[in-house]
Amino acid sequence: MLSSDSATFRTREERHGPDASSLLVDCPDSRPFAVAPPASDAAGWSGATAAVLTDQFESVAGRLSAILDSIPVDERSRPSARRIRTLALECAAALGRLREGMTLVVGERDGLERELTEARVQRARALMDAQDSQAGELDARHQALHDDLTALPNRRHCRERLAQALGIAASRHTLAGLLYLDLDGFKEINDRHGHATGDAVLRIVAARLDRALRAGDVACRLGGDEFACLPAGPLSGPQLARLARKLIDAVSAPLMVNGVQLRVRPSIGVAIFPTHADNAEALFRVADAAMYRAKQQRTGFAFGERAD
Repeated sequence: MLSSDSATFRTREERHGPDASSLLVDCPDSRPFAVAPPASDAAGWSGATAAVLTDQFESVAGRLSAILDSIPVDERSRPSARRIRTLALECAAALGRLREGMTLVVGERDGLERELTEARVQRARALMDAQDSQAGELDARHQALHDDLTALPNRRHCRERLAQALGIAASRHTLAGLLYLDLDGFKEINDRHGHATGDAVLRIVAARLDRALRAGDVACRLGGDEFACLPAGPLSGPQLARLARKLIDAVSAPLMVNGVQLRVRPSIGVAIFPTHADNAEALFRVADAAMYRAKQQRTGFAFGERAD
């Protein structure tokens, strides 16, 4: 700050926009004049203000030059002229320092604003990458647990679901069932009409199983022409027998593929936890053996037998 005999600077609030202010420059023998941010600069001393300040400082320098030109040059007034010249030069020097300081501050603020903008962009990209990664993981898990051809849960998913069902049944001391299906006549269709027709038959069978089951029941494709059904909740032997007959009727109905009427019939093995086995692997083996027995005896379905 200059002395009271020198040019002084002060700020005052002038509503050029929110938080904006102007800088008043008081010089001796001259009306105070303002150096202010443009009205469009709502943030005050920021952004493009540096360029406007430069123009205004040049205008101030012009006014100071006019002051110097007005100084009298006769001998009697020479001391006063020197004093006025000194004050004017001090005012100009102070303006120069102010311009340099403001330019530095504005430059630093612009740099911080650029860094903040870049940080926001990077954060948005990181969020998008995280969402894409999560979606990719979910998609990969879905593919790992589902059959590509029929979109049914695959063997791995079936075993996981069965293990969960047996855990719940064991904790509640209730029953849990497993139905193991194999399609009779499918190999002949595949050999005679080709794999494309065979794939179409498998998709139709998968859809029929899914529609025939109750809400909460799960149909799975184990591979080839083998399927499994996991009934939801505890079912007794007679209830499982009724479900097996329902599935046989649904799958055995004639089906049409490429204008050709075809027919397949399932053989089903039924196993009950803990009656026939006390773990998922053993229950699968019991149901598989019962399915082959039903196929050999042409009974449609058969219940498993406990292996001691």
